[in-house]
Amino acid sequence: MKRWQVGDVMTRGVVSVPPTAGYQEIADLLVHRSISAVPVVDGSRHVLGVVSEADLLAKLEYADRVPRHALAARRMRGGRRRAAGDTAAELMTAPAVAIAATATVTRAARLMDAARVKRMPVIDERGRLIGILSRRDLVRMYTRPDADIGAAVTDGVLRPLWIDRRHVRVAVRAGIVTLTGRVDRRSVADILVAFSRATPGVVDVVDELECDVDDTCRELSPR
Repeated sequence: MKRWQVGDVMTRGVVSVPPTAGYQEIADLLVHRSISAVPVVDGSRHVLGVVSEADLLAKLEYADRVPRHALAARRMRGGRRRAAGDTAAELMTAPAVAIAATATVTRAARLMDAARVKRMPVIDERGRLIGILSRRDLVRMYTRPDADIGAAVTDGVLRPLWIDRRHVRVAVRAGIVTLTGRVDRRSVADILVAFSRATPGVVDVVDELECDVDDTCRELSPR
């Protein structure tokens, strides 16, 4: 079964800026490209950090704030430093949360959720920027036509496991896969369900498979 990688779904036409890029240049780029963040790279395309809308908004957030307590002043220092920044090097969040093009989309989704970011730079084996991965890229996987999902399950799950299509049938509706038919063992049915569920674009799997032998139940050995 094919395991989809970040390189299969990422956006390759990635926009980036050098560390010397100015505040207004970055703001214009985000607005006109309708993106929420941009990677900062050096001359060799190595990712140094990321400038997001939140990084730029620090100027507005701290422009007219006057701390009335010492504790509040201490909490504002970090934001003020960023608000005073004028270049990408001063504004960016570093190090960047980046991911390899060879990583699975599952790992990418988990990393994106854990880091609470909407976009991640994608790097090659030398750490150079080659693309960008957004939440939208991951969600787009679930917009695949039902016919494509059915073909993917048939070609990517049934065929590698040598399952005859006359014995197991695949039906897809709104991304939900229904498996019907008969296999020799329950463990085989469980594998079919698990692999089908892992197929990109599959929302859920309905298991209506019958089996000749249930080999998943193990008798407890006497003590």
